[in-house]
Amino acid sequence: MIYADYNGSAPICTDVKDYLIERLKKDGPYSNPNAIHYLGNKVLMGMENARSICAKVLGADYNQIIFNSGATEGISTAFHSCLDGALEKGKKAIIISGIEHSAVVNTGKYWVEKGFEMKILPTLSNGVVDVNALESWLADFGDKLALVAIMAANNETGVIQPYEKISELCNKHNVPYLCDTTQFVGKTLFNFKKSGADFALLSGHKIGALTGTGILMAKNPCSVKPLIIGGGQEKGHRGGTQNYIGNETLAVALKNFEKNLDKIEALNSKRIEFEAEIKRRFPDVVILGEDAPRLASSTYIAYPGIHGQAVQIELESQDIFVTTSSACSDNEPVTSKVLKAMGVTDSVGRGVVRISLGLCSPLEYYDQILEALSKSYEKLAKIKSY
Repeated sequence: MIYADYNGSAPICTDVKDYLIERLKKDGPYSNPNAIHYLGNKVLMGMENARSICAKVLGADYNQIIFNSGATEGISTAFHSCLDGALEKGKKAIIISGIEHSAVVNTGKYWVEKGFEMKILPTLSNGVVDVNALESWLADFGDKLALVAIMAANNETGVIQPYEKISELCNKHNVPYLCDTTQFVGKTLFNFKKSGADFALLSGHKIGALTGTGILMAKNPCSVKPLIIGGGQEKGHRGGTQNYIGNETLAVALKNFEKNLDKIEALNSKRIEFEAEIKRRFPDVVILGEDAPRLASSTYIAYPGIHGQAVQIELESQDIFVTTSSACSDNEPVTSKVLKAMGVTDSVGRGVVRISLGLCSPLEYYDQILEALSKSYEKLAKIKSY
């Protein structure tokens, strides 16, 4: 089996599996990390050690790391922290891009219902947001802007956005910047303090940690307004007894990523080789975001006129698991909002499949995917021609 949907969810990494097995064998400690007895203190020390490790790998200060349930919660918390009470101060506008994850889009829509105006930043045809337009909008809106939310890397195309430049512009205009780093962290290096962002975040299941874990990074932790009040855990930033074992796996997974940094270049080279060969065999094939900087592990590919779902089914019959971006209505593939923002036609947009591997995936997977994809395209192209 070849699993090639890491952008959707990464398998639990080997180091995390080994850590959990060993922890279970030792039978603990298990306790409430907020209890004042010995076992509670020992669990708390383990979780705080995990926080320190996460901070080091992510280039953040220890107190800037807030454990939560994942990126969606982090996004909601960042919006709430920036927008709650903002209307009363005359700040009534939000800027997001047209390629944001639905967690950002839908959170933005929620606040629009509360009275905010949401502007959608244009995206260039290569999948990179229009920074010139952003600079103009920042000047035009002035002190009416409450938040800018633009991702670091897109979950569909793998295109890396100029997030450091965006931070620079937002800081210049004194506007909070939420950088969705869900698809960025664990695939390439990220340094929170150097990024300049006010908020960044991650989900454990994207990096090989346990599902239901995550981190919100906050430049100024005092600016965080909790969504969950609870008993004051996480220094009052996020109530509820912490998922301490899950938080420990975040540290293990991030250390595993750091250990395998040297594999990024080889994976990127193999991806480029794979893309060049499939285009040589099928000149009509389109690689989305081909001319933009992209994650080493992601290929978003389409054969115009051939439905992506059909390709996905063919590959799955060969025990290769990829995904499309498409939401479906009455079994009719639909071009995603990300591709629409890039100006991609339906002929291409309905044909996309996303191939995303991990840093530790064997490089020969690309060779096997190449042959399977070639067979699929040949078969489906014949059917199409009838």
